[in-house]
Amino acid sequence: MSELEPDDLLPSERMQSQALEGDVTQIHRGHQYAEAGDTFTIDGTTFEVTDVTERRLGDLTDEDARAEGMDDLEGYRRMLERAHDDFEWDDDSEVVRHRFERQ
Repeated sequence: MSELEPDDLLPSERMQSQALEGDVTQIHRGHQYAEAGDTFTIDGTTFEVTDVTERRLGDLTDEDARAEGMDDLEGYRRMLERAHDDFEWDDDSEVVRHRFERQ
């Protein structure tokens, strides 16, 4: 188990604030940034990574989007396209889901 910098997993202040508020409980990234059992701290609140799972973009659901602070999968897709210059949604693209809980 390791102590992570919150920026390693949650790359924006918005997402870190949403994690503190309980609105973000997971994030999908292009690579694995943590292992189950790793922890990170935001403003004195510690979170533990509880699950790390390889998936494909086509597996994501509206529930996944809501767990990442978005209203639905379409809004999540639009956010990714705005956040990444060369991003193009491909259902077969591999991503890694990192789930975490407040301790």
